[in-house]
Amino acid sequence: MPAARRVALAGLLLLAGCGDLPAASAQGIAGNDLVAEMVTQLDASATLTYTAGYHLAGGATATVTQAQKPLRQGYDYPGGRLVQTTASVTDCRAKACTLTGPPPAGALPPALDAVRAAGLVPTPVVRQLLNAAALDQAVTVASRDTTIAGHHATCLDLTGVDNAPARDFSTCVTNDGVLGSFRGTVSGTAIDMTMTEYDPSASYSAFTPPPGATVT
Repeated sequence: MPAARRVALAGLLLLAGCGDLPAASAQGIAGNDLVAEMVTQLDASATLTYTAGYHLAGGATATVTQAQKPLRQGYDYPGGRLVQTTASVTDCRAKACTLTGPPPAGALPPALDAVRAAGLVPTPVVRQLLNAAALDQAVTVASRDTTIAGHHATCLDLTGVDNAPARDFSTCVTNDGVLGSFRGTVSGTAIDMTMTEYDPSASYSAFTPPPGATVT
């Protein structure tokens, strides 16, 4: 092969190799942007009042209720109820409730572990998982759209998340910012939950101990 042709061919190969690097980097950056956008969607739900019903793995059901002024959340899950406000956390297992103060700023109540262990992943836990994925440049992200309980939702399938309780998971968030679904293994618990009902209102009873419960 003439020397001039060999030089030209080498130049083309070098350009092709260099061209692959920015493409791969751009793909990683785009994936992190998708995750960051979903975190922003979830953050928007903090201003909402709603009641969402979920179907859990094995046929169980759960309900998440949120209201404003003051901001409070209620989780009704198999075996218990958790009520979190800016002033206290009420952790009920069957008919026995424990009342404690709120966790330190930025921390999650330890009682949320019982909610997750029952198959319901609370929004703050999903937010933590997504924040970990947003910082991981090697995570693989695939995006898709769907409809959940009559609401349009954006979904992300994430693979290879490091330094997080769930390495691989899929989650969907509605346009309003409400958690629509989650599938994955979190801290050893297999989760498969999907929202089946949504109501833009909240009942006061969702934030009180179950009837007949004792509170300590």
